[in-house]
Amino acid sequence: MKDRWIAVPLILAAVVASVAGFAFRPASAAPTDRVDYVIVAGAAGLRWDDLDPHRTPALWAEATKGSIGWLSVKSAMRVTCPSDGWLTLGAGNYAAWPRRPGTTTCDPVQPALTQPDAIGANLTDQRTVVADNANRLPYGAVPGALADSVRCTTAIGPGAAIAAARPVGRVDKYHAELPANPAKDLSDCLLSMVDLGTITGSGAAREAQVEKADATLARVLAARPPRSLMLIAGVSDTDRTSRLHLAIAEGEGWDGGWLTSAGTGRDGYLQLIDLAPTVLAALGRPLPEKLFAGRAATIVPGKPHSVAAAVQGDHNADQRASAQFSVAAIFFTVLAALELLLFVLIVPVMARARRHAGPTGPALPPRRVVEVFEMALIAAALAIPAALLADASPWWRAKHPAWVFGLVTFALILIGTAAIRAAPRYHRTLWPLGATAAIGVIVVGADLLTGAQLQFNGVAGYSAIQGARYAGVGGVGLGVFVCGLLVAAGWVGQWVRRQWRPVVVVLLGGIGVIMIGSPYLGADPVGAIAVTAGVCVAAAISGGGWLTFPRFAWSALAGLAVTIGFAVLDLRRPALEQGGLGRFLNELGNGTAGPAMQRAAAANGQALLGSPLTLLAIIGVLMLAFCQFSPWGGLNRVFGLHPALRAAGAGTTVATLLAGVLGGTALTVAGAAAAVAVPVAVLTALRVLLHSADRTRPEGEQERDTRRHQPGRDAGGGSVTVDSRG
Repeated sequence: MKDRWIAVPLILAAVVASVAGFAFRPASAAPTDRVDYVIVAGAAGLRWDDLDPHRTPALWAEATKGSIGWLSVKSAMRVTCPSDGWLTLGAGNYAAWPRRPGTTTCDPVQPALTQPDAIGANLTDQRTVVADNANRLPYGAVPGALADSVRCTTAIGPGAAIAAARPVGRVDKYHAELPANPAKDLSDCLLSMVDLGTITGSGAAREAQVEKADATLARVLAARPPRSLMLIAGVSDTDRTSRLHLAIAEGEGWDGGWLTSAGTGRDGYLQLIDLAPTVLAALGRPLPEKLFAGRAATIVPGKPHSVAAAVQGDHNADQRASAQFSVAAIFFTVLAALELLLFVLIVPVMARARRHAGPTGPALPPRRVVEVFEMALIAAALAIPAALLADASPWWRAKHPAWVFGLVTFALILIGTAAIRAAPRYHRTLWPLGATAAIGVIVVGADLLTGAQLQFNGVAGYSAIQGARYAGVGGVGLGVFVCGLLVAAGWVGQWVRRQWRPVVVVLLGGIGVIMIGSPYLGADPVGAIAVTAGVCVAAAISGGGWLTFPRFAWSALAGLAVTIGFAVLDLRRPALEQGGLGRFLNELGNGTAGPAMQRAAAANGQALLGSPLTLLAIIGVLMLAFCQFSPWGGLNRVFGLHPALRAAGAGTTVATLLAGVLGGTALTVAGAAAAVAVPVAVLTALRVLLHSADRTRPEGEQERDTRRHQPGRDAGGGSVTVDSRG
């Protein structure tokens, strides 16, 4: 009875520690100065590498004086075309302009406009666009929500008309081109929007377009009213390739820093949907309820004085993110194919490793063959941690980034494999399993402690171009960290008495929960809740036995307590500082949670069908099923000898599946965990099969040795020691 209930106070301690880790959130530094006017100057396709101090003096001067950042132009579509970008800007939410069926290119910005008077204009398709976004898309966007939040708007150019049109289609003041003297037009309304043109192509033609946009901006700057804020943005992509674009904010209180927002949590990064709330915050106007998905921009210090040193050359985040976007799919596809091939090839070896009853039987696999497979399995388990470390190198600046990344990753895999092989305890049954788990935890944990620099725009991390996450732990890192932490806890737990194993699991797991959920580190409260449930499951069965209903109920209650605790703390914060859980609960309370649930379901569907990690998860499940249920699999023997590892496996399964489904990444987290854990689990099962007791030994000798340890033979016929401590 004592063994059964010892985990209860430990689970309660984990709950308290987890909630304590969520209690603080970094403060944002929003400018305190309010302005009288805001001018949004947008150019579809404009990027930081388009700027030059001689060819684009106006843009360069604004970037030098103002606050700057990288702009993610994610909208409701996979690729944000110019009309999508302008519409998203005006909606403050993920919106999309209707497209022609089957189109593979971005159409030019040519909205149907009528001008019944000499003042404004009417966007004739606006009602259809509003209905399309409301009925077909799951984001709840209302085109024109920004214009409806101010008394009057001025639009100059067709793209600006899309952003400035009210939901009924009315543009208050409109000019197709910038007037010769635009001073009066820019001061008639609190909000003005200017279309600087579309930047496409490359070479001299692109440079000419950028120079024309810069000349238009110079005229706007010369005519801007006093106490005005200039927001300059590359509002969209211009082809089917997603990129990062520029964002500049220049005005009183907006000078000399990096732009960021609570929506990104990363210094120097902003989302297109953040521009609308930034406009209203700068004007001191309230945000429309239930409509905006973005957060108002804030400023953090640390921007270099030189624009080139901040965003060009070695600091070109767009170049790195673009390289990551293409290389990540290649890496995980190759990893899935190699692990599948490795598992297929090792099945005959495991079949021969199973000892048969009786003095004779098929010969064991050759020792050299076993050693080769062991090295290959360890290397496969180290692939993702090695890929994370490889992102510390500037591989993305190479002419052939995929090849350079592959070579760096392969070199790190070899180093890690050699280090594990050279360890004095290598021949211990559980050493490769525990060592690879520890390496994964150390790599991801160190990355979180240093700002998640390896995961951000990293192959084994997440891309700012995709816009799903900008800071903290990603789905791949979460899978590696959770799996490694629980397996390491099970490994260490084998060294202590049974009643103390829950202590080990809760202590290590509690640290992991705090790291994942802390807004300073992992910044993933949903992931932390899932990890809490997994830790509690592992603690409940780490001393032995099965996952009974009472144990599952206690684990579920612990996860629920963490959820409630964090929700209470999050809901007490101002709306602009709330995390994802707090925002979802607010939406649930005001009846707008439907779009959020649809977005999560859509994200799960896209990740399930489009990610190579789904294949890794399926391959891992099939291999574990073979090891568990086939007569020569060996996994049942592993769990029988090492019950703490069975608990780690159960906890990892619960945590990764919950984190994936609740976080909108489907099997991404589970796939990353499987890529790390399954190869070394197969290795451990193979070792247990090879080290099983030889039944031809004298009975008395076997009984004497069993009292001290479990004797057997290794693949080469030598004496080995297999005990509960690995």
